[in-house]
Amino acid sequence: MPKVLVSDKLSETAVQIFRDRGIDVDFEPNLGKDKDRLAEVIGQYDGLAIRSATKVTEKILASADNLKVVGRAGIGTDNVDKAAASKKGVIVMNTPFGNMITTAEHAIAMMFAVARQIPEASASTHAGKWEKSKFMGVELTGKTLGVIGAGNIGGIVCDRARGLKMKVVAYDPFLSEERADKMGVEKVELDALLARADFITLHVPFTDATANILSAENIAKTKKGVRIINCARGGLVDEDALAEALKSGHVAGAAFDVFKVEPATDSPLFNLPNVVCTPHLGAATTEAQENVALQVAEQMSNYLLTGAVENALNMPSVTAEEAKVMGPWVKVAEHLGSFVGQMTDEPIQSIEIIYNGTVSAMNLEALNCSAVAGIMKATNPDVNMVSAPVIAKERGIQISTTSQDKSGAFDGYIKLVVKTAERERSIAGTVFSDGKPRFIQIKGINIDAEVGAHMLYTTNTDVPGIIGTLGQTMGENDVNIANFTLGRSAAGANAIALLYLDGSPPAAVLEKLRATGLFQSVAPLHFNVA
Repeated sequence: MPKVLVSDKLSETAVQIFRDRGIDVDFEPNLGKDKDRLAEVIGQYDGLAIRSATKVTEKILASADNLKVVGRAGIGTDNVDKAAASKKGVIVMNTPFGNMITTAEHAIAMMFAVARQIPEASASTHAGKWEKSKFMGVELTGKTLGVIGAGNIGGIVCDRARGLKMKVVAYDPFLSEERADKMGVEKVELDALLARADFITLHVPFTDATANILSAENIAKTKKGVRIINCARGGLVDEDALAEALKSGHVAGAAFDVFKVEPATDSPLFNLPNVVCTPHLGAATTEAQENVALQVAEQMSNYLLTGAVENALNMPSVTAEEAKVMGPWVKVAEHLGSFVGQMTDEPIQSIEIIYNGTVSAMNLEALNCSAVAGIMKATNPDVNMVSAPVIAKERGIQISTTSQDKSGAFDGYIKLVVKTAERERSIAGTVFSDGKPRFIQIKGINIDAEVGAHMLYTTNTDVPGIIGTLGQTMGENDVNIANFTLGRSAAGANAIALLYLDGSPPAAVLEKLRATGLFQSVAPLHFNVA
């Protein structure tokens, strides 16, 4: 009989799910706060169900000799050392869809609050004042809402805003025109959203691409009198710049549930008029907490009893028998997707995954999920192999699979073809006898490139001096090249270079290469090779 420890506060209903499924469960909701005690007892358990209080560190995992799965009731897994868990062979699951409605509703509530200055008016009235003329608000009806990020939560916000008779414009590089039409929103570029929106709400993850997406420069582009809501992630908005815009009157109000530094004991937004602040309450409803608790109990039970893997963050949905053979191919699929995802900044219309040779007989569903997740992770690191196909479907992306028995020069390979309205990108990869993934073709050009954590991809016309320029520029700036791969379609025609570097190339180095005028594109790439 599998044995599970619940070390955080999960509902009794969730605990009963384990019992009803025939799993031995110990419910100790305060144990997660005692890391030493947790390390002492964790070796007894096959599963660990947590919220945010329990920290699943490398030290804890080192003592977890029988642990097979960690289930997080919620989406955030920053309290779990996923790299150490993967190395230990422990699956990490979360519940990414349990609090979507709750978070979206909080954003809508914050929009109402800042539109009508409800917190300040409430405090004034509680103080015995009657300042009716002081708190003049604005209606939401007929106003334009700009939604930055129209994924799961952003999509719900769009739907609720349309119900409030608002005009909705959305900025999301992966939102297709077809999907936008179905949602009843207008797809726009970021600058257009900033110029038109009366209210702006953010619903994107925090990544290099989204950090300070509302910078001082972008805040200056907004419509005078705009109101800004952030219930997504801290760091998406330059809080200092926003504070100045609020003081100047350019921004009429702001409502923030998340901050760059949390717990937020100090912020430039605090104590400013018409700024509503809450302590990261997006998922804090009874329903959401119950939903994620029930979901994690079901998922963990399914895995421990049947081997089914749902919402896993660190492994594909494959059986134990398949895992040894498929592991390297799962990585190849992920790397191919990651390459395309990092190179694509426009809505994807279709993804075709071609399996050739020996790989065509494997679990293609899992490989498909890995490839699609690789693409999506470029803009949303919270995506996993289970949620990626769902998100792709919601965005109107057509996914097709082709399986071929013939192998050609390789025993097997995977080819990814991604189409947008503007272009088609293709890349192929295989697994060599050493078990390491390789890129073997890009844009129809044959290569042989080992995959590294930090890489640089360039395209150019095949002319003399490319190798020298790349090598000299890297050398002069102390960027070491571990591997250098070149390819061309024909003499004097299209050519590519793929450099495996020891570290991420600085922005200044990239600008120097671009300034030479030799390259059509210069793109740094990053891959999870762990």
